[in-house]
Amino acid sequence: MLCLHLGFFVQLCQTLAWHSPSIVDAGMTMREIEAPVPQGQTEAATGPFSRYPLVALWLWSLAALVFLMVIVGGATRLTESGLSITEWKPLSGIIPPLSHADWLAEFDHYKQIPQYAQLFPDMDLRGFKFIFFFEWGHRLLGRLIGVALSLPLIYFWAKGWLPKGFKPKLLGLLALGALQGFVGWWMVKSGLSERIEVAQERLATHLLLASATFVALIWLATSLKTRRDPVPGHVRPLLNWLACATLLLVLLQIGLGGLVAGLRAGQAFNTWPLIDGYFWPPANELFLLSPVWANFFDNLLLVQFQHRMIAYGLLVVALAQAFCASRLAQGSRTARRSQVLAGLIAAQAAIGIATLLLAVPLWAGLLHQAVAMSVLGLATVQAQALAKSPKP
Repeated sequence: MLCLHLGFFVQLCQTLAWHSPSIVDAGMTMREIEAPVPQGQTEAATGPFSRYPLVALWLWSLAALVFLMVIVGGATRLTESGLSITEWKPLSGIIPPLSHADWLAEFDHYKQIPQYAQLFPDMDLRGFKFIFFFEWGHRLLGRLIGVALSLPLIYFWAKGWLPKGFKPKLLGLLALGALQGFVGWWMVKSGLSERIEVAQERLATHLLLASATFVALIWLATSLKTRRDPVPGHVRPLLNWLACATLLLVLLQIGLGGLVAGLRAGQAFNTWPLIDGYFWPPANELFLLSPVWANFFDNLLLVQFQHRMIAYGLLVVALAQAFCASRLAQGSRTARRSQVLAGLIAAQAAIGIATLLLAVPLWAGLLHQAVAMSVLGLATVQAQALAKSPKP
């Protein structure tokens, strides 16, 4: 099957390269397709990704897979499925149990960890299969992303179709993907002996690595666009600073969301705008644990409180970016993106409040996570567009 997929990919590349009038003219070589856009040639004639259309399509497809991976990971966490597979088998683990005896053996492994005894002592084989397939699907999707990254990378590299300077960046992405696999198992391992769930700081690390991969893919894909937004040079540094601040705050907020999910903090203090009767809880409750730094990871009140406060700060920065872009770069794509981004962040805040008040039902938790990744993607596009040097 893997050979069939690779064959299809090669055929797709050849078809797009040699037969698509929307990308190239008949008779052009692939090296000519991948050549930089000639000076003075218009976007209408070339298309926004005409320098490296196949590479851009590949990178956007990988970003979509990572987006899906994060959503499936969220479902795995919310359904308490992450510890259902107690062994790490990178190759043989691709195939799930096939016989009734295999299922019973897998179920027996799960019965040996604390989560089964303390959370699901009445679980039957049918219930185990339900949580098993969430975790199995999550791991299978991770393997698929690895294949979808490595095989086309080899193909593009061999053909000489990669943009200048992309090779080390793509190798870094490959290393990041391998690291993510190890971190995933490191996270799962934390819940197999003395806990009934994975360690929240490891869950947050796992989520942040996935988010960083998502950002890197979108950044590289967007960098291949030939068009430039005509933002006045004297306002570009300010808008660039606001865009980067927004992107960093989104990443921070996603990491804090991982801590909230790991601690199940969203199922506590289900009121808004007050938390435990306060807008700003007293310090002796926020820093109840010792040492002080442990409160930022283990104190339910502080973990949820900091997630709320960063959300407010992120919304303020996004609104400031939209206001400045609308005034200083009126009518530009930068201004329109900043307005959409601010609206999306406001919607995300409303979804977060609803999720909290409802005590995190599955559908609300997944919607909250999906919109968070959408915000991250758009914030990346905005930051990358403003990071480009203005066109001479």
